[in-house]
Amino acid sequence: MSTNILVTGGAGYIGSHTCKALRAAGYTPVTLDNMIYGHDWAVKWGPLVRGDILNADDLDAVFAEYKPAAVLHFAAFAYVGESVTDPEKYYRNNVAGSLSLLSAMRRHQCSRIVFSSTCATYGEPERVPLTEDHPTRPLSPYGTTKLMIEQMLKDFEVGYGFKYTALRYFNAAGADPDGEIGEDHDPETHLIPLVIAAGMGRRQNVTIFGTDYPTPDGTAVRDYIHVTDLAQAHVLALGKLLAGGASSTYNLGTGTGNSVREVIQAVERVSGKPVPVAEGPRRAGDSPGLYADSGAIIRELGWKPRYMDINAIVETAWRWHENHKPGQKACAVRKS
Repeated sequence: MSTNILVTGGAGYIGSHTCKALRAAGYTPVTLDNMIYGHDWAVKWGPLVRGDILNADDLDAVFAEYKPAAVLHFAAFAYVGESVTDPEKYYRNNVAGSLSLLSAMRRHQCSRIVFSSTCATYGEPERVPLTEDHPTRPLSPYGTTKLMIEQMLKDFEVGYGFKYTALRYFNAAGADPDGEIGEDHDPETHLIPLVIAAGMGRRQNVTIFGTDYPTPDGTAVRDYIHVTDLAQAHVLALGKLLAGGASSTYNLGTGTGNSVREVIQAVERVSGKPVPVAEGPRRAGDSPGLYADSGAIIRELGWKPRYMDINAIVETAWRWHENHKPGQKACAVRKS
């Protein structure tokens, strides 16, 4: 069997960390990325093919040349607010693009796929921690597109014998502990890099949206999972599928939550620098608390997240951002 694995969106944040984990596990990651949000410097562990999942010719070419044994599918637009103001962009890229990819997989007899899904499929939580059987009522077109792709995978299993694993992430965070790759989004919307940028003086402050939530300190609570732990889960899910395992859907989180203020305090502890803060009103659609029950993937795949402490997660992110300015090529990071 081929050890080539097609990684759509492999030049992005989570995709690139997963490519490193794939190489360490003995696979050859083949990145297919249109480079709208990807980075050349993030592709280090296998070939980079510039192409788009909406383009059948691009897909046919990469399948014909590399004959991948399976696909890890990260390619998607992922800005929740933008999906509300420009839903067409999200349905075309995320849903139509995924259908184009699945069709190409059929043409080339590749029927195993690990899909990058999201906790945004759940919507407003009825209970926490969230389990996989929680009702799915997404609040944004972004979450809806991910849920639609999950349904497509179920239908392709029934109709064509596909096997899939859908991984519903909570809040990806942190950076490669070796400093080779990290988080660099434009625009940046994730809390930890925003707090770090404020602590480094690269932005005026970080805004806390809502200080009156029914949480211990009044700020929203989220489940932050280290990106390398996410990457390892993909490798385990891939191994299960290649060994003939059944299709599955899993949550990926630490099972605990940290508030916005706790994240800010963690950055201050790690850096020894104050973080300037502004306070604002709640944002529409934000929940008081979201965190995962990841017991299923722990039991069934033996997944063991390494980073369970917010300080350790923040420390890897701080070291990355300390040595890498947004938009620049990656540079070597000295290990502490």
